[in-house]
Amino acid sequence: MKEKEEFLYEAFQAKDTRFDGRYFVGISSTKIYCRPTCRAKQPKRENCTFFSSAAEAEQAGYRPCLLCRPELAPGSAVIDASSSLAKKAARLMAEHCGDGLRVAEVAQKLGCTDRHLRRVFFAEYRVSPIQHLQTCRLLLAKNLLTDTQLSVLDVAMASGFGSLRRLNDLFQKRYHLSPTALRKNAANGKMQGHGITVALGYHPPYQWEKMLDFLQKRAIPGVEVVSENAYLRTVRLKNRDGKKYCGWIRVQNCPKKNALAVTLSDALIPVLSQVLARVRALFDLYAEPNVICERLQTMNQIRPGACVLGLRVPGCFEPFEMAVRAVLGQQITVKAASSLAGKIALNYGTPIWTGVDGLTHLFPEAEDMIALKDEIQERLGVLGVIAARSRCILALAQALESGEIALGIYVDPEQEMAKLMRIKGIGSWTAKYLAMRTMGWPDAFLETDIGVKHALLEYTPKERLELSEQWRPWRSYAMMCLWNLESPGAAK
Repeated sequence: MKEKEEFLYEAFQAKDTRFDGRYFVGISSTKIYCRPTCRAKQPKRENCTFFSSAAEAEQAGYRPCLLCRPELAPGSAVIDASSSLAKKAARLMAEHCGDGLRVAEVAQKLGCTDRHLRRVFFAEYRVSPIQHLQTCRLLLAKNLLTDTQLSVLDVAMASGFGSLRRLNDLFQKRYHLSPTALRKNAANGKMQGHGITVALGYHPPYQWEKMLDFLQKRAIPGVEVVSENAYLRTVRLKNRDGKKYCGWIRVQNCPKKNALAVTLSDALIPVLSQVLARVRALFDLYAEPNVICERLQTMNQIRPGACVLGLRVPGCFEPFEMAVRAVLGQQITVKAASSLAGKIALNYGTPIWTGVDGLTHLFPEAEDMIALKDEIQERLGVLGVIAARSRCILALAQALESGEIALGIYVDPEQEMAKLMRIKGIGSWTAKYLAMRTMGWPDAFLETDIGVKHALLEYTPKERLELSEQWRPWRSYAMMCLWNLESPGAAK
């Protein structure tokens, strides 16, 4: 244990970005806790205590550093089953901390009992789920107080406290100051004229241009735009009561800060935590590039330069939209699939005014496709969608709406892929692709994909699959490396 702590202190001294978000350092002389990359004066070793999470540091009586801002630290990826339940629970709580989500609801969503979740969660993070949830809300509030000019009451509501009194009480208890005092100590909040901007940290490096290139080629006209080195899209999200909030977001890279700047319209503030969680999933902000690249180094022996440090696996913002896009992309070009998706959005989506050129519609929800029922083949056929694809989209919408199939980072990919392949028109390629994009599965490998075939011409599909075994559990990243080598005909 002592050797491990000495190693962590050395990483803290070096300000090693590889460890950012993987642990936090409590400074006993100041009762402040920091990220391992903090640039403040280096504390003595005897004054340092190491914690696995921000929640654990706060439960020990430490307050977040105002300089390095622990709320901006990137999280860690969900990899194997032994720890995935706790990590999925942590991500679910972060996503819905602004909705007033209860721990019992988290357990229900993950298909386990409260007791089991508490036991597993404490073993992983050394704090209870409710303590972690409180920290999520506090750090979100701290982020908003520092980076925006939202009123303190709006901050309280957006971060899930339900009232100003609750925010004030927990702030005083944990941080020994009021939200108003924190705002005075921080830099002036940023005002964008329309909307607010919040930062989300990541583990560097980040191949931002490659991510934008991937998203731009697959952007749905009217719904998504890549412009001026930024990604923009329309958004519709529901709160716990089913109320819908519609607006737009803009995401831009800030490489000097190792963070993405997320600007969202005012209308989305009530579902802010959901927006931020989905941006993290879309842009794969939990990835740890050095860990992944170390495993994929053998790719360079097969194709020199194949393994690119900092390459991400694009996730998705809206699972049903992504699923429809994947079905449309079967056996046609990327450009043609995007065009068809745009036509569906224009004809069956919801018009929205954003003030942003190119953002005009919200993509249809599953219930919108179900409403077409027996007419779906004719309705989508006029737009150029073949009958088999139309029937597949309808069946997929019905399965998702009924809860028979679930898409998201909290599900078991193997189970959901098996369910997906029971739908006529969805085979192994589409199921794996959806697991990679909508479920955050890091170990998908599409051995029959045309882009993979072009990159590994000398191998048969069976040999490509066998070859990929050495890249577990990061085969989705290996896929991106191969697609990056051979962009023509890559994933739909």
